[in-house]
Amino acid sequence: MGDDNIGVSRLCLGAMALGAVQDEATSFAILDRFVELGGNFIDTANCYMFWVDGGTGDESELLLGRWLADRGIRDDLVIATKVGRRPSFPGGGLDHSEPLTPARIGAGVDESLERLGIDHVDLLWSHRDDRDTPLEATVAGFDAVVRSGKARLVGASNHAAWRVERARALSRKTGAAAYTAMQNRYSYLQPRPGAALPEGGHVHATDGDLDFVANTPGTALLTYSALLSGAYTNPGKALGGHYEHPGTRSRLAALDAVAAETGATRNQVVLAWLTGHAAPLVPLVGVSSVAQLEEVAAGIDLKLDPGQWRRLSDAA
Repeated sequence: MGDDNIGVSRLCLGAMALGAVQDEATSFAILDRFVELGGNFIDTANCYMFWVDGGTGDESELLLGRWLADRGIRDDLVIATKVGRRPSFPGGGLDHSEPLTPARIGAGVDESLERLGIDHVDLLWSHRDDRDTPLEATVAGFDAVVRSGKARLVGASNHAAWRVERARALSRKTGAAAYTAMQNRYSYLQPRPGAALPEGGHVHATDGDLDFVANTPGTALLTYSALLSGAYTNPGKALGGHYEHPGTRSRLAALDAVAAETGATRNQVVLAWLTGHAAPLVPLVGVSSVAQLEEVAAGIDLKLDPGQWRRLSDAA
């Protein structure tokens, strides 16, 4: 990934709930098993999870910092974090997110490194597209972090492809570090066209985003909410009104047919479908137990034949 050719595992472990929803023992067990299974790519943010009762936004990075210090395997891992969604003041929400100015980007990465207990991150994400800060300033801020050695690569989360390309054009013009990865919401089921996603700030990947990544060498797309927070396999987990349309029923029928043919679970088939795209997609998955992690890891190794992948893709 990127011009530095950072080698990442085919599955990225999302650490959002670790240290907040999952206790320390469970979190450590998940992280240990992820590494045992060959995973090396771990994603967090400087705001996870400020929205839970008593949350400050420090929980995930602090948990990872304690685990990294205890295990001593920092050099074997690819650590990613984000700046841009932490509330500007205690008690603030998404409407009061920190700006992506050079000063705030620099301060944010310093704070993250202190919580993580490391001297650099491998990938620093712009957590949102801050339209109130001039893009030139944001690009310069991320470039300064890379030049300082505190981040190896930078990426854009919850951005449209045209905004990423505009930032990359500025980077080419000025010689600044360029976005080499995107991170947007994406899964097998597709929301109803025009439907607002339930989570504030989420941006769903489009066909144009996939086309952009497929035709931009060195760029990858991380797909968060890849398993829709367990809705594929948990009968008690509602998909939400934005998935209430005929295409969802057709896609679930195709998903169940391919799962029966392969002897795999819905989750595993979804992950195999994602990684079967021409565009380089890396599913980002959060789990609440080691058993869940083992199930999804098996999905990364599942191979769909071209006919199965096409039937899944054509269902609508």
